[in-house]
Amino acid sequence: MTLDPNDVARTVRAGDWNLRYYEAGSGHPVVLLHGSGPGATGWSNFAGNIEALAEHFHVYAVDMPGWGESDAATVEQLDHVDTAIRFLDALGIDKAAFVGNSMGGQTSLRLATEYPDRISHLVTMGPPVGRMPTLFGAGDGPSEGLKVLIEAYRDAGPENMRRLVEIMVYDKARFATPELCKARSDAALARPEHLRNYVDGLPKGAPLPKWVDPALLPAIHVPTLLIHGRDDRVVSYETSLHLLANIPDSRLVLLNHCGHWAMIEHADEFNRLVIDFVANN
Repeated sequence: MTLDPNDVARTVRAGDWNLRYYEAGSGHPVVLLHGSGPGATGWSNFAGNIEALAEHFHVYAVDMPGWGESDAATVEQLDHVDTAIRFLDALGIDKAAFVGNSMGGQTSLRLATEYPDRISHLVTMGPPVGRMPTLFGAGDGPSEGLKVLIEAYRDAGPENMRRLVEIMVYDKARFATPELCKARSDAALARPEHLRNYVDGLPKGAPLPKWVDPALLPAIHVPTLLIHGRDDRVVSYETSLHLLANIPDSRLVLLNHCGHWAMIEHADEFNRLVIDFVANN
């Protein structure tokens, strides 16, 4: 990887928010939306993808409000779909492909139902879809991975971050390195207001106070690629089976030996899939 995040980092005023984003390439716009973990940013989630995708498209990896170097936000202030639309407007983008992991995938699904004229392609990786049993168990408690994620927000030290990275991936030995866990911990602790706002907002629905209406999924008519790890312990792959059954123009790639971070664990395959899908659909 030759891209330096400092060289491609930008800031834009989008509605009420100052947003950090990372920009590279030219051509059809592709917006990358990160997940909800502590320390997550457009760069940390997609560092292994931006350069490859930018050889074919104009890529924007956004820090949403409440994450990374973007403005802090309480749960009452959050509407990621509104933020995404204001981001497009601020940059003069009429329509873009949206690629979202986890929380970012849920945002992309909702955007496709509410603003179908602003999205050209939909790609998701492990998105939650409401309070389904694949995210909450029979007793309505959170999934194994979600419990670890919440605990890492309450204490974002290196040990809890190690537990978080381990549960996000299949190959712990390769990805849950001390260096990565410390880097994620340092990034999270650098913005304590983000951590505090997330924990304070949990009783009020953080990080997603508004979800896609499942009844509207059949109305999504943009080409849709669902990528999911078979070994995802945060959001089970059955969620993407549900999406496949309800979104008319959708296809699913289920990856073996893959957890919640398909774009990180299988970066080369992920990049090939997205490039081919956006270029040829």
